Amino acid sequence: MPRPSSDLKPKRQGRPPTIENARDRILDDAARLFARDGYDGTSLSELATSVGVTKAAIYHYFPNKQEIYEAIIVRTLEGLRRHVSQATAGASGPEEALARFMTAHADFFEDHYDGFLTMLVGYGGMENVVMIAEAQKLRDEHEQSLRQIIADGITRGAFRPIDVDVTSRAVLSMLNWMVRWFKPGKGRRAATFAQDYCDLMLGGLRG
Repeated sequence: MPRPSSDLKPKRQGRPPTIENARDRILDDAARLFARDGYDGTSLSELATSVGVTKAAIYHYFPNKQEIYEAIIVRTLEGLRRHVSQATAGASGPEEALARFMTAHADFFEDHYDGFLTMLVGYGGMENVVMIAEAQKLRDEHEQSLRQIIADGITRGAFRPIDVDVTSRAVLSMLNWMVRWFKPGKGRRAATFAQDYCDLMLGGLRG
Protein backbone atom coordinates (compact mmCIF):
# COMPACT_ATOMS: atom_id res chain seq x y z
CA MET A 1 0.00 0.00 0.00
CA PRO A 2 1.45 3.44 -0.89
CA ARG A 3 2.70 5.45 2.02
CA PRO A 4 0.10 8.06 2.97
CA SER A 5 1.06 11.67 2.34
CA SER A 6 0.43 14.40 4.88
CA ASP A 7 -2.52 16.74 4.62
CA LEU A 8 -0.67 19.99 5.25
CA LYS A 9 -3.59 22.21 6.24
CA PRO A 10 -2.74 24.30 9.32
CA LYS A 11 -4.35 23.75 12.67
CA ARG A 12 -7.15 26.25 13.26
CA GLN A 13 -7.09 28.39 16.35
CA GLY A 14 -10.00 29.39 18.54
CA ARG A 15 -12.51 27.79 20.83
CA PRO A 16 -12.75 23.99 20.45
CA PRO A 17 -16.11 22.65 19.25
CA THR A 18 -18.38 21.30 21.97
CA ILE A 19 -18.80 17.64 21.06
CA GLU A 20 -18.63 14.99 23.73
CA ASN A 21 -15.42 12.90 23.73
CA ALA A 22 -14.43 14.76 20.59
CA ARG A 23 -10.95 13.31 20.15
CA ASP A 24 -12.08 9.70 20.56
CA ARG A 25 -15.09 10.33 18.31
CA ILE A 26 -12.79 11.61 15.58
CA LEU A 27 -10.41 8.66 15.94
CA ASP A 28 -13.25 6.12 16.01
CA ASP A 29 -14.87 7.45 12.86
CA ALA A 30 -11.54 7.93 11.11
CA ALA A 31 -10.56 4.32 11.85
CA ARG A 32 -13.85 3.10 10.41
CA LEU A 33 -13.40 5.17 7.25
CA PHE A 34 -9.73 4.22 6.85
CA ALA A 35 -10.55 0.54 7.33
CA ARG A 36 -13.34 0.74 4.75
CA ASP A 37 -11.94 3.13 2.13
CA GLY A 38 -8.21 3.35 2.87
CA TYR A 39 -6.17 6.38 3.85
CA ASP A 40 -6.11 7.97 0.40
CA GLY A 41 -9.79 7.21 -0.12
CA THR A 42 -10.84 9.15 2.99
CA SER A 43 -11.00 12.93 3.10
CA LEU A 44 -11.21 15.18 6.13
CA SER A 45 -14.49 16.51 4.76
CA GLU A 46 -15.93 12.99 4.85
CA LEU A 47 -14.60 12.51 8.36
CA ALA A 48 -16.13 15.78 9.54
CA THR A 49 -19.49 14.77 8.08
CA SER A 50 -19.27 11.37 9.78
CA VAL A 51 -18.50 12.92 13.18
CA GLY A 52 -21.15 15.59 12.67
CA VAL A 53 -18.89 18.65 12.86
CA THR A 54 -17.33 21.07 10.43
CA LYS A 55 -13.98 20.38 8.83
CA ALA A 56 -12.60 23.36 10.76
CA ALA A 57 -13.62 21.64 14.00
CA ILE A 58 -11.38 18.67 13.16
CA TYR A 59 -8.40 21.04 13.10
CA HIS A 60 -8.98 21.96 16.74
CA TYR A 61 -7.82 18.44 17.64
CA PHE A 62 -5.52 17.35 14.82
CA PRO A 63 -3.42 19.46 12.43
CA ASN A 64 -3.80 17.08 9.48
CA LYS A 65 -5.00 13.65 8.36
CA GLN A 66 -1.61 12.02 8.90
CA GLU A 67 -1.69 12.95 12.60
CA ILE A 68 -5.11 11.32 12.92
CA TYR A 69 -3.78 8.19 11.25
CA GLU A 70 -0.82 7.97 13.60
CA ALA A 71 -2.94 8.72 16.67
CA ILE A 72 -5.12 5.72 15.79
CA ILE A 73 -2.03 3.51 15.61
CA VAL A 74 -0.71 4.64 19.00
CA ARG A 75 -4.13 4.45 20.67
CA THR A 76 -4.66 0.93 19.35
CA LEU A 77 -1.27 -0.24 20.59
CA GLU A 78 -1.90 1.35 23.99
CA GLY A 79 -5.22 -0.44 24.30
CA LEU A 80 -3.79 -3.76 23.12
CA ARG A 81 -0.91 -3.56 25.56
CA ARG A 82 -3.19 -2.70 28.48
CA HIS A 83 -5.81 -5.32 27.65
CA VAL A 84 -3.36 -8.19 27.23
CA SER A 85 -1.37 -7.21 30.32
CA GLN A 86 -4.50 -7.30 32.45
CA ALA A 87 -5.54 -10.64 30.97
CA THR A 88 -2.20 -12.37 31.59
CA ALA A 89 -1.76 -11.07 35.12
CA GLY A 90 -2.13 -13.85 37.67
CA ALA A 91 -1.91 -16.74 35.21
CA SER A 92 -1.10 -19.96 37.04
CA GLY A 93 1.62 -21.08 34.62
CA PRO A 94 3.15 -20.50 31.19
CA GLU A 95 0.54 -22.55 29.31
CA GLU A 96 -2.31 -20.56 30.83
CA ALA A 97 -0.38 -17.33 30.30
CA LEU A 98 0.12 -18.13 26.62
CA ALA A 99 -3.57 -18.96 26.18
CA ARG A 100 -4.59 -15.75 27.94
CA PHE A 101 -2.17 -13.70 25.84
CA MET A 102 -3.45 -15.13 22.56
CA THR A 103 -7.16 -14.95 23.37
CA ALA A 104 -6.88 -11.44 24.83
CA HIS A 105 -4.99 -10.27 21.74
CA ALA A 106 -7.75 -11.72 19.55
CA ASP A 107 -10.52 -10.26 21.72
CA PHE A 108 -9.03 -6.80 21.45
CA PHE A 109 -8.58 -7.21 17.71
CA GLU A 110 -12.24 -8.13 17.26
CA ASP A 111 -13.59 -5.43 19.57
CA HIS A 112 -11.40 -2.73 17.92
CA TYR A 113 -11.36 -4.14 14.42
CA ASP A 114 -11.23 -0.85 12.50
CA GLY A 115 -8.39 0.58 14.57
CA PHE A 116 -6.49 -2.70 14.43
CA LEU A 117 -6.79 -2.90 10.65
CA THR A 118 -5.68 0.72 10.34
CA MET A 119 -2.70 0.01 12.59
CA LEU A 120 -1.50 -3.05 10.69
CA VAL A 121 -1.77 -1.35 7.31
CA GLY A 122 -0.40 2.04 8.35
CA TYR A 123 2.38 1.27 10.83
CA GLY A 124 5.18 1.48 8.26
CA GLY A 125 3.92 4.82 6.95
CA MET A 126 4.29 6.78 10.17
CA GLU A 127 6.18 10.09 9.91
CA ASN A 128 6.02 11.87 13.28
CA VAL A 129 9.19 10.87 15.16
CA VAL A 130 7.52 11.22 18.57
CA MET A 131 4.60 9.02 17.55
CA ILE A 132 6.95 6.52 15.91
CA ALA A 133 8.96 6.24 19.13
CA GLU A 134 5.81 5.75 21.22
CA ALA A 135 4.41 3.14 18.84
CA GLN A 136 7.71 1.26 18.77
CA LYS A 137 7.90 1.27 22.56
CA LEU A 138 4.40 -0.14 22.92
CA ARG A 139 4.94 -2.78 20.24
CA ASP A 140 8.25 -3.84 21.80
CA GLU A 141 6.64 -4.13 25.25
CA HIS A 142 3.82 -6.25 23.85
CA GLU A 143 6.21 -8.58 22.03
CA GLN A 144 8.57 -8.76 25.01
CA SER A 145 5.73 -9.88 27.28
CA LEU A 146 5.06 -12.77 24.90
CA ARG A 147 8.74 -13.68 24.70
CA GLN A 148 8.88 -13.70 28.49
CA ILE A 149 5.95 -16.14 28.67
CA ILE A 150 7.69 -18.48 26.24
CA ALA A 151 11.06 -18.18 27.98
CA ASP A 152 9.43 -18.85 31.34
CA GLY A 153 7.78 -21.95 29.90
CA ILE A 154 11.14 -23.26 28.72
CA THR A 155 12.75 -22.56 32.10
CA ARG A 156 9.97 -24.41 33.93
CA GLY A 157 10.09 -27.33 31.53
CA ALA A 158 6.54 -26.72 30.29
CA PHE A 159 7.85 -26.00 26.79
CA ARG A 160 10.69 -27.77 25.01
CA PRO A 161 13.84 -25.74 24.25
CA ILE A 162 12.91 -23.60 21.26
CA ASP A 163 13.98 -20.30 19.71
CA VAL A 164 12.02 -17.73 21.71
CA ASP A 165 12.12 -15.00 19.07
CA VAL A 166 11.06 -17.30 16.23
CA THR A 167 8.21 -18.72 18.31
CA SER A 168 6.94 -15.32 19.41
CA ARG A 169 6.96 -14.09 15.82
CA ALA A 170 5.02 -17.19 14.77
CA VAL A 171 2.38 -16.57 17.45
CA LEU A 172 1.97 -12.91 16.53
CA SER A 173 1.86 -13.72 12.82
CA MET A 174 -1.00 -16.16 13.37
CA LEU A 175 -2.91 -13.64 15.46
CA ASN A 176 -2.33 -10.61 13.25
CA TRP A 177 -2.95 -12.47 10.00
CA MET A 178 -6.54 -13.02 11.15
CA VAL A 179 -7.24 -9.50 9.94
CA ARG A 180 -7.04 -10.87 6.39
CA TRP A 181 -9.95 -13.25 6.77
CA PHE A 182 -11.81 -12.67 10.03
CA LYS A 183 -14.90 -10.44 10.06
CA PRO A 184 -16.57 -9.48 13.36
CA GLY A 185 -20.08 -10.81 13.79
CA LYS A 186 -19.65 -13.54 11.16
CA GLY A 187 -19.79 -16.70 13.27
CA ARG A 188 -17.22 -17.62 15.91
CA ARG A 189 -15.47 -15.10 18.12
CA ALA A 190 -11.86 -14.32 17.30
CA ALA A 191 -10.77 -15.60 20.72
CA THR A 192 -12.02 -19.10 19.89
CA PHE A 193 -9.78 -19.20 16.84
CA ALA A 194 -6.91 -17.93 18.98
CA GLN A 195 -7.53 -20.74 21.46
CA ASP A 196 -7.39 -23.22 18.57
CA TYR A 197 -4.07 -21.70 17.54
CA CYS A 198 -2.81 -21.96 21.11
CA ASP A 199 -3.83 -25.63 21.35
CA LEU A 200 -2.02 -26.26 18.08
CA MET A 201 1.10 -24.52 19.39
CA LEU A 202 1.04 -26.51 22.63
CA GLY A 203 0.08 -29.89 21.18
CA GLY A 204 1.57 -29.84 17.72
CA LEU A 205 0.18 -31.91 14.87
CA ARG A 206 1.37 -35.34 15.85
CA GLY A 207 -1.28 -37.75 17.07
